[in-house]
Amino acid sequence: MPKVTFSLDEETVGALRNAAQRTRKPQSLIVREAIAQYAAREDLLPNPERERLLGILRRIGKRPPTRPQAAVARELAGIRRSRRMGWSRPAR
Repeated sequence: MPKVTFSLDEETVGALRNAAQRTRKPQSLIVREAIAQYAAREDLLPNPERERLLGILRRIGKRPPTRPQAAVARELAGIRRSRRMGWSRPAR
């Protein structure tokens, strides 16, 4: 198996060491598994499809708003309020 050298920041090294200790796996195995998961996730969406979907999002982003900003702000405030309440309905 080839050996390679990487430079990692302290936070990443700490996370790697914690994961290795928690799972009782060698650090090199943790890195190999992480790279395999990353590569698998990257392969889920081919580049042409990714570009097509990004193009759709760009077109949607250029459309004029369908509601006033104040109405959107009120709806978002209501959603945040309900989340803080644990999604329960207010008493009547």
